[in-house]
Amino acid sequence: MSGAPLAEIPASAVAIYAHPDDPVISCGGTLARWAAAGSVIHVVICTSGDKGATDPDVDVDALVARRVGEAERSVEVVAAKGLHFLGRLDGEIENDIALRRELVQIIRDLRPEAIVAPDPLAVFFGEHHYNHRDHRAVGWAALDAAAPAAASPLYFRGAGVAHQVSAAYLSGSLEPNVWVDVSSTMDRKIEAVSCHLSQLAEAGDWLASALRDGAQLAGQEVDVAYAEPFRRIWLAS
Repeated sequence: MSGAPLAEIPASAVAIYAHPDDPVISCGGTLARWAAAGSVIHVVICTSGDKGATDPDVDVDALVARRVGEAERSVEVVAAKGLHFLGRLDGEIENDIALRRELVQIIRDLRPEAIVAPDPLAVFFGEHHYNHRDHRAVGWAALDAAAPAAASPLYFRGAGVAHQVSAAYLSGSLEPNVWVDVSSTMDRKIEAVSCHLSQLAEAGDWLASALRDGAQLAGQEVDVAYAEPFRRIWLAS
């Protein structure tokens, strides 16, 4: 056991992820727990989900519309206040000036205490899986947008009034340093993930079991039933 689960809850948070199903898979229990405690949660999805199918003849416009609808339902389940789609193409997202400017604008508009994003340093998971490049690109873009860009009035003039984010919580980290107790919201996370039928229709009961197993293993670190781990980085002293 590493210690106690994270006690503090940010008053507001913006979760920034690549694909429509990423936020709830990565941190749905945490978002739901924070929202239930009064935190104002917004979710940013950077891509349109346009490559989330194996059928080469799929109607891409219909696929995107379906994935948008799935994301809308899933963030409602975790009680997020807002969902923001940036509409970039799967597999083509870059941590470039255009993306950082858009994220800075959102951060300055919403003025969150915290951001939640993928840990871009998490690359290799064993010998059978490595992290999607979109996840890595979005993780770096979120961090670069939050600090120093969003906090400095000299970055991206015209993209809103400067705002200092206090902390970043990076999911999927290989070096977590905080754990959020999601025992009370584990069922809600599974419900939210289950909204993404275009991606998970074949998973069946296996998916819920896998999500519970992962959260149970993380929970052992802080002696709770279920937890989600994060690398927390302080962005303001």
